[in-house]
Amino acid sequence: MPRTLITLSAALLIATAQAAQAQITPIPDARAQIPSTQLVPQPKRTEFPAGTLALTGLGIRTVGKAPELGWAARDLRAEWKARLGATLPDASVGKPAIVIGTLADADLAAKAKAAGLTTTATEGYALWVDASGAYIVGANAKGAYEGAQTLRQLLTPAGLRFARISDSPALKERVAMIYLDQYSKGVNDALIPMLSALKYNAVLVMSNYVQWDTAKAGGYANPGGASKAEARRVAALAREHGLEVIPLIETLGHVQWMYYGGANKDLYQDPDSQNPYAYDTLNPATYSRVLFPIFKEATEVFGARTIHIGHDEVRNRDRFPARPNGKAAGFEKLFVDDTVKIHDYLKTLGVNTMIWHDSAFSDSVIASLPARLPKDIQVAYWNYAPGNDYPIVGQIAKLGFPVLGASWDEAGNAEGVAKAVQKAGALGMIQTRWTGYFGNPSIWDGQAQQGVAYVRAAGAFWNPDAKPVTNAEALYRDLYAPVAYKATAGATVSLKPLATRSLTDDDEKGWIGKGPDIDLRNLKPGVQQIGAYRFDISGAVMLKGARGAVSDLPTKVRIEIGRRADAVAFLHTTGWPSAVARENIGQYEIEYADGTKLVQPLEYGRHIRAWTDLLPTSMIPAPGWAGQTADGLEVNIPVLEWKNPKPSVVIRSITLVSEGRNANPTLLGLTLIGGQ
Repeated sequence: MPRTLITLSAALLIATAQAAQAQITPIPDARAQIPSTQLVPQPKRTEFPAGTLALTGLGIRTVGKAPELGWAARDLRAEWKARLGATLPDASVGKPAIVIGTLADADLAAKAKAAGLTTTATEGYALWVDASGAYIVGANAKGAYEGAQTLRQLLTPAGLRFARISDSPALKERVAMIYLDQYSKGVNDALIPMLSALKYNAVLVMSNYVQWDTAKAGGYANPGGASKAEARRVAALAREHGLEVIPLIETLGHVQWMYYGGANKDLYQDPDSQNPYAYDTLNPATYSRVLFPIFKEATEVFGARTIHIGHDEVRNRDRFPARPNGKAAGFEKLFVDDTVKIHDYLKTLGVNTMIWHDSAFSDSVIASLPARLPKDIQVAYWNYAPGNDYPIVGQIAKLGFPVLGASWDEAGNAEGVAKAVQKAGALGMIQTRWTGYFGNPSIWDGQAQQGVAYVRAAGAFWNPDAKPVTNAEALYRDLYAPVAYKATAGATVSLKPLATRSLTDDDEKGWIGKGPDIDLRNLKPGVQQIGAYRFDISGAVMLKGARGAVSDLPTKVRIEIGRRADAVAFLHTTGWPSAVARENIGQYEIEYADGTKLVQPLEYGRHIRAWTDLLPTSMIPAPGWAGQTADGLEVNIPVLEWKNPKPSVVIRSITLVSEGRNANPTLLGLTLIGGQ
């Protein structure tokens, strides 16, 4: 064979695959969940004297009979079980205790006064932990419950951190939006306790597609909706976690729900619509056949004191008005008459009305339409852009309406609107969520950034003057699926022999070839704690991709392991993002000593994402390293923990494979968890 062909063949072989025996170093804390020191929401006044209240002999005692006190004890016991795998018993005479009560108890009121921590604000509480025990004294029972949520965050494996806290919420209403669909139980059973831990005090429940008896009888009950029994169960669960339940049943617009299966065609606002969006407000059957019976069912099922009736984006789709009689009346009259009719009916049920602001308070109608609405209608002003100035909040309030702000998931949005609401003296805030009527599971996997926003918003709603919540992604993951505070032994794996790129790029031949200002030099080498995991950082196993800068790299790399493990943690990323969500960009091939193989696919956004992609759409990967490039670009590297279904069998090797797409897999750290 000619020398040139031999050289070319060798080069192709190198570009196709590499393999090496990894250096494996046992460590006692391969994975270690560490309690956060950040309190969310941030209390108004905090002091943290040195010291810890030991757990040995510690019990719990409630003073009073209010249900909230029992809920507080329940939540603390659940925290002990989840974090420590231990039982928090009833308090014993003569031993330190967690005491929970209110100012209604003279002895506790005197103790709080002596401690200099008394607060009389609604939902306020005093909390202190010292060598004598832990005390939570609420201004009322709900305040004591909120104080328990703070105490949970003081728990460490060694005991409760000493603290002195006096606290109360800045905003009266702190609402989080949730959904009811066929996946409700698996999601809401995790979300509701999380939301109460974050000190929300109400949930706005998207309820269009609940399988109401009225909808079943009318032939438009969607099978993807939750049953009435599930709606009732979720409402009870919310109330038992201190959350008022506000059903959201979209009306006037967004009413595709009432036309499911071809039903109610006679109620179309626009008879020519191919995808009907609004209803005919001048047809009495709209109310007698559909809306009023469903509102009555919802009031009973949810125990609702307020129902949100939507009324947003009314003219965004179909012609409105479309029918001749509607055109003669005009939009404002149709909107006002419909809103008043529903409002007055809900009043007969003892229920308040809430609407979105945009159709009734837009620039084109704000001078005339609001004056024709009842002033006890609660108006939710939504604005999903970050900022500091939202003057319409104050404008709506000056028109005489109770106002709530409404935010979404972009960083800075909830924080800015909450400050505007506080300044205007408005009712409170709603953290909206728009994950689709039947997309509940996406709050964990698919649109998880909207779950992360719950955490940031909770901090802003309780205390708008506090600094924004940091590390919200990790907090959301840990609150939704709590992990025990313990260390698990394992081993770090050095990738140095297999590294194809350095983390620094002084000569435009390292990292992604963009020079020293756009590299990972701030991810320092050596064994270090990254998130809940310990990794040995020594370089990047970057594989081939579609970009010219990485077109000559290997398509696969094999790492020889020769060890058992219960799980494997991969600190990994891609050099560039994928333009396609959930695109398969590669895989890990796990080969066992018995000759069997398993494959862990790498779907972009679900298992792995680019170092410059900060949007956490899935909680399958855990937050890992976060930092900046030399020129100030925010970057991050997530961690995928792969649970080994065959922990008793030795893992012979792990092979990382690239599909050669724009997003090219890049492994920065590998740690074995458990095993031997």
